[in-house]
Amino acid sequence: MPEDPHGVLRQKVENLPASPGVYIFKNAQEAIVYVGKALSLRNRVRSYFQESRAPDPKTDRLVEETADLDYILVDSEVEALILESTLVKRHQPRYNVNLKDDKSFPYLKVTVQEDFPRVFITRRIKGDGALYFGPFLPASHARHTIRLIHRYFKLRTCSLSIDGSLPRPCLDFQMKRCLGPCVAGLCSKEEYARAVEDVKLLLSGKTDRLIRELAQRMELASEELRYEAAAMYRDWIAVVRDMSERQKMILEGQVDADLFGYYREGRQLALAVFAMRGGRVVGRREFYWEDLLSFEAGEFFSAALKQYYLRDTFTPKEILIPADIEDAEALEAWLSDRKGSRVSMHSPKRGLKSGLLDLVMRNARMLFETRFRILKPRGEELLRPLQEALGLAALPRRIETFDISHTQGTNTVASMVVCIGGEMKRSEYRKFKIESVKGPDDFAAMREVVHRRYEDLLENDESVIPDLVLVDGGRGQLSSAASALSDLGMEDQAVAAIAKKEELLFVKGREQPVVLPPDSPVLHLIQTMRDEAHRFAVSYHRKRLEMRDHSSELDGVPGIGDVRRKVLLRAFGSLDRIRRAKFEELAPYVGPKAAAKLIEYFEKLT
Repeated sequence: MPEDPHGVLRQKVENLPASPGVYIFKNAQEAIVYVGKALSLRNRVRSYFQESRAPDPKTDRLVEETADLDYILVDSEVEALILESTLVKRHQPRYNVNLKDDKSFPYLKVTVQEDFPRVFITRRIKGDGALYFGPFLPASHARHTIRLIHRYFKLRTCSLSIDGSLPRPCLDFQMKRCLGPCVAGLCSKEEYARAVEDVKLLLSGKTDRLIRELAQRMELASEELRYEAAAMYRDWIAVVRDMSERQKMILEGQVDADLFGYYREGRQLALAVFAMRGGRVVGRREFYWEDLLSFEAGEFFSAALKQYYLRDTFTPKEILIPADIEDAEALEAWLSDRKGSRVSMHSPKRGLKSGLLDLVMRNARMLFETRFRILKPRGEELLRPLQEALGLAALPRRIETFDISHTQGTNTVASMVVCIGGEMKRSEYRKFKIESVKGPDDFAAMREVVHRRYEDLLENDESVIPDLVLVDGGRGQLSSAASALSDLGMEDQAVAAIAKKEELLFVKGREQPVVLPPDSPVLHLIQTMRDEAHRFAVSYHRKRLEMRDHSSELDGVPGIGDVRRKVLLRAFGSLDRIRRAKFEELAPYVGPKAAAKLIEYFEKLT
């Protein structure tokens, strides 16, 4: 057992109940470092601190760092599994397997919780009752798909409250890109609902069923001499069939399945997840770990599956994984209850499914190679080709990249990330609150942040002036950055910009943009810097929004300070939801004592 001068930790361990629940290890700073579940809290937690325990580097470090523990009792192993996954996702403890998307891929969101659902592109999955389909790779496939949906299935794009009372429809209806539910008589609720079901079949990969239903409607329209409608259905069928034939991998007899594969070397790991719908692979997600503390396949996949399906809105009938896991039955029970039908989990060793899983494993190895050997090859090996591609006078050993983030011109912030020798250096990242710009003016914001950054360096530390300044954007952002540098007498500073849509590189002093091949390692390095600057800017912007000083009724609750108030508001979304929350819903976020005080406080107000 770690050093425990007052015997508090030892006493807590000895007095744990032999009941199912979740245990939470904390360090000396009261930060959560590990969350686990157990059928018997007493037996499981005691096993960490027994001298007879087999040595394990990860567990040894965890025990050494643990200074305190909490626990939450539940009624079953399935409840423990769900609570464990929720807490891991919330707190991302150092010693748990934390599942994080390497990139923010686009999804199509269908707002089925609305009377007249919409469909649009999003990069964030929320637990709001909507259906999410994806991710789409490449992102252009999402844009292409949504254009086809609006053209042929005509779901609305507006965010109006639909009650049929508008006097006339909008331009989308006139262009035959919306069914017009906003005006009474143009589209019945049943007709609109059928279009929504068609879109759900399309996005779920159940194109064979959709084609059959469209063919039946086409034949009926032809029999009733509605030839224009029949021709419309004919066109729909052609579009759906074309989308269906784009899928290359087919497994006969499979309806819906997710397939997991991985490749690992040392402490680095790539995880690939292939989503198969209607027998066809319709999407892929990828996750990466660069510093795994330890690895055991069964334990890893147990943790990864819990987090994956806690965040994902669709649960398939079958899950194929390359390793057996200890709590497979509890996972199957949870997922089956969530789906409303039987969900099975297998680790096939032979046959067609095993062969398909091997294919996913080979894809995971390819992803590993791309991420760790191409996107992040041996440091300065990429810098010489980058210098040549951009026509730079010096080798760009230090590159500083800037991005701007705001909400319709409010709370504008900027980020700067640093790449040295081909490696990102987080310790040198900087964030800026834009002060002089009012309204949505990215050019002016870019000019301000570049001016502030290099004015400070010229005064305090010219030794870290970069070899290349890179900005997220096109010619406008490039011009703003170059103008700010010129005002500081840095006319010779190398500056470039990367435009998101076409991935064109604009370089100061060059008329034509630089176009690099899509598989170019140099382009991948530039994209990595751009994406990291964007992530850092968006993260800071969201934090600024959360920190805005709003008065809150929570200020009057004993034990609820700024940190816990922010945690609650972020978790529940509003004060009203916090007020209506039960003890077991509040406890995971603020602890049992504070949760009890909240319940007591709100009861006094009623």
